[in-house]
Amino acid sequence: MYICDALEENLHTQLVQITHVSFKQLFERYWKRLFGFAVKMTADEEDAKEIVQEIFKSLWERRASLHIEDVERYLLRSVKLKTMEYIRNKSTKQRHHDIILNTTKIDYEDQQVQVKELKHKVNHLVESLPKQCKNVFKMSREEGMTNKEIAHMLLISERAVEYHISKALSTLRMGLYPVE
Repeated sequence: MYICDALEENLHTQLVQITHVSFKQLFERYWKRLFGFAVKMTADEEDAKEIVQEIFKSLWERRASLHIEDVERYLLRSVKLKTMEYIRNKSTKQRHHDIILNTTKIDYEDQQVQVKELKHKVNHLVESLPKQCKNVFKMSREEGMTNKEIAHMLLISERAVEYHISKALSTLRMGLYPVE
């Protein structure tokens, strides 16, 4: 007679008495059935294996405090509840994933539109600058030249370069953030 048969016969058997041997017998006797049930509900063998493993792990860890009247019924109910929890969590995760994906996509598209509008506005403001101021600003910001290099190239003083850059930045600030 299997030890698990003895457990099932005694309606108030405490799993405190389960040893490694009896636990192994329980596992060998019920894992296929539990696995089959979980696969049927989840449609995923890996998830089903994880669910059954989790049930037996929990059974072993809580063996000292559990009072089971019917081992088979307990295990089947456990796999049913664990599988329903898995499905509920999977559904919730998928819903959150979809929300994040859609929100991110919408936010990204909104940001792209805002970036285009800002670039257009900046370009318009730069183009509206006086010729020398515009040239100095573009050389500094777009070409990455130093004030000394700009001064040497345009045959003006470094102080004049600083003045033109300062004037351009002031114009951009006023154009982008008008004072009300």
